Amino acid sequence: MMEEQVILVNEKDEQLGLMPKQEAHEKGVLHRAFSVFVFNDKNELMLQQRALHKYHSPGLWTNTCCSHQRDGESTIAAGKRRLFEEMGFTTDLKETTSFIYKAPFDNGLTEHELDHILVGNFEGTPNINKDEVASWKWMGLQEVKKDIQAKPEIYTAWFKIIFDKFYQHLLV
Repeated sequence: MMEEQVILVNEKDEQLGLMPKQEAHEKGVLHRAFSVFVFNDKNELMLQQRALHKYHSPGLWTNTCCSHQRDGESTIAAGKRRLFEEMGFTTDLKETTSFIYKAPFDNGLTEHELDHILVGNFEGTPNINKDEVASWKWMGLQEVKKDIQAKPEIYTAWFKIIFDKFYQHLLV
């Protein structure tokens, strides 16, 4: 099976080419990504704990799901695809903003992404894919914000950046 490709972009989100995902993370090159934030009617955020065997950030808590768009795939379609693959449900999503971040990891890999933030609503219990997700929970935004301040080491780098810089774009 061919390794998943990521879309290389410039700072304006213009596509420059494709590269295998692992190589892009080894070289730290800028590529397109998305982060999905799903809320319930109580305005609680569905968090996922990344599977323990993930090649970076294993076992850390993060937003509902995140991944990379495929060549020719819209950001909304990619978000819905991965939400179903990781969390076992689908819902309408809307894009609220995007930003660039760079985060090196202890294993020598670097996330350098132009990350699109997608927001949706869901009532119910996800059917998590245990290959992708170790656990999940609902948390209020203020509770998440306080927990990140108290225990930053249990959250992914991108999730902390989004909460620090783009909190207002999560409010639905």
